[in-house]
Amino acid sequence: MKPIKYIVEGERDALWGLSITTTGFEKIGQGEEYPTNRHIDSYWFSPDTGRVLHEYQLVYISEGSGTFESKSIPKTKIGAGTMFLLFPGEWHTYKPDKEQGWTQYWIGFKGANMDLRVKNGFFHKDSPIFNVGVTDEIVSLYMRAIDVAEHEHAYFQQMLAGIVNYLLGITYILDKNNRLNENKHLVDKINQARILMHENIEGTKTIQDIADEIGVSYSTFRKNFKKYTGLSPASYFQDLKLQRAKDLLRSTQMSIKEIAYLLDFETPDYFSTQFRKKVGKRPSDFRL
Repeated sequence: MKPIKYIVEGERDALWGLSITTTGFEKIGQGEEYPTNRHIDSYWFSPDTGRVLHEYQLVYISEGSGTFESKSIPKTKIGAGTMFLLFPGEWHTYKPDKEQGWTQYWIGFKGANMDLRVKNGFFHKDSPIFNVGVTDEIVSLYMRAIDVAEHEHAYFQQMLAGIVNYLLGITYILDKNNRLNENKHLVDKINQARILMHENIEGTKTIQDIADEIGVSYSTFRKNFKKYTGLSPASYFQDLKLQRAKDLLRSTQMSIKEIAYLLDFETPDYFSTQFRKKVGKRPSDFRL
């Protein structure tokens, strides 16, 4: 019997910020019906009509191929090495190809910790599919979760929450890195720009100057820099300057006015305002 585990979570588990509802895996052979009849009614669904869950599920396809579709994205071909995230309240459906079947691992969960990650933009309903590759590490994490759920030792929910956090982290990182590798030329340009920023913290070089130097239009540069770093190039450059300002305040007797102009801030007052926003103290207080 292939392991499928449904879990009852308590009030204490919810307070942890992440509680687990189900975990398991199934190997669906060529031509086999999908899904199997071993799921409880609230989880079973017909691939033709789909379903809506009240929780998140992280599903990993380790071999085989099939399709995934949700309210937010059209039917998409998926294969071995694909992870997809199901969102609460979001209609979805998925199934293996009849000619191939697939092996799938899943873990279901809910909680404020995940809600916050979605709210802050780390995971989106319109991009629920992740290219993580075929890796034994991910399979081992799912198998560990299944083992923990089967034994239900004291505080096992917190152990499962840790595994989910690890799975989410590794999914996010592997997918981002794989996408970066697909756009190596662009990433090289962004890294070149960051080097130029580090080399020109003191001085009057602008973001437009840097975009020109690396041979990318300003709009393209700004869009892709923010996509891959999470910050606009202007914000990134200013953060570098403010970090340098802290070093100068600690290690020199330069006046705040001198530091402001050395780092090409418009005025000392503007420098002090931005410094306080970033550091939480005025430059004069930081130096004390």
